[in-house]
Amino acid sequence: MNYAPDRPSRLEAFGRLLVIMDELRLKCPWDKEQTRESIRHLTLEESFELSEAILSGDDMEIRNELGDLLLHIVFYSRMAEEQNTFDIEAVIENLCQKLIRRHPHIYANTNVDGAEQVKENWEQIKLTEGKNKKVLAGVPAGLPALLKAIRIQDKARNAGFDWDRPEQVMDKVREELGELETEINAGASKERIENELGDLLFSIVNYARFVNINPEDALEKTNRKFMNRFSYMEDKTHQQGKKLKELELAEMEILWEDAKKLEKPL
Repeated sequence: MNYAPDRPSRLEAFGRLLVIMDELRLKCPWDKEQTRESIRHLTLEESFELSEAILSGDDMEIRNELGDLLLHIVFYSRMAEEQNTFDIEAVIENLCQKLIRRHPHIYANTNVDGAEQVKENWEQIKLTEGKNKKVLAGVPAGLPALLKAIRIQDKARNAGFDWDRPEQVMDKVREELGELETEINAGASKERIENELGDLLFSIVNYARFVNINPEDALEKTNRKFMNRFSYMEDKTHQQGKKLKELELAEMEILWEDAKKLEKPL
């Protein structure tokens, strides 16, 4: 479907959403008792559901999940308005100012050479904003470890701390794998093995960045692939009147290979 720009219609739709939010907050028993803390975990859940919809490529599901996430933004803003701290207009205006400030190549006289320089300028401008002046201060403490590693490395790169070539990073991956194997073979403590395993994972994330692969997306796709293959194995085993754990490893391997053959080629 081709959406032609229609600013009045969009503003009307957003205004209708604000009216509905006001009515729900005043009249709905559940909406009335919610706080920022009570819906925080739901916001996280909606974010993951949007991520899943994006990976599935289902446009209608993406639309639905974007709506759910937008509801939360409006909900938080309505709560803040009740406390006389800010409202949705302030949220939008602050965002507009930020976007203008961080895109000087559009709204000022800065020249850039490609998307990478835009990202570098964005991070440099962020350092001049707010109280935190340290490069890694903007990495949220609550991010999952894999996502946090990605953000840490992005920010370090924008500060000039990075490898020159992907081959160097792959060498680092091999080095970390060797150190992990050394610790395991030496019967090292769990803490030492955990430390080396963390270094290996961090270096793999670094290599993924160098070859323009998002490791979070890559791992999630592998998770789905494994689940689909495993589900196929279970279904076939049940059709034989057996349980999966009753099969020999060689029998499982045959089913696993059968499941791989059914997958669409990349």
